[in-house]
Amino acid sequence: MIGTYLPMFLMIAIAIILALLFFTGATFLGGKLEKTPEKMKPFECGSESSGGNHLKLSVKFYLTAILFVVFDIEAVFIYPWAVQFKSLGWVGLASMFGFLTVVVVALVYVVKKGALEWES
Repeated sequence: MIGTYLPMFLMIAIAIILALLFFTGATFLGGKLEKTPEKMKPFECGSESSGGNHLKLSVKFYLTAILFVVFDIEAVFIYPWAVQFKSLGWVGLASMFGFLTVVVVALVYVVKKGALEWES
């Protein structure tokens, strides 16, 4: 029984040992950060920041992120289906066509609503 889980426990043990080794190495070998006023100034990509600290982003950013997540999740469903394609038979094929139909209809709806248009 333990032989079945031995590789998993070995991998976890190696990961823990490496993490502890890296953290202790960084603690003792790394330089200490001196908090000077120059280092504590905010910056963006190496240049001085401009604008307010609390700018409200457009809803388009959030909408695009949500749409990306929704349409990216389809890969989570398609990959296992593709792996088990032969064993699922015609029922699996019909189910995937139904799923993809729903995804395509949703994408057409999003495009027609103009959710992907940035210039509006």
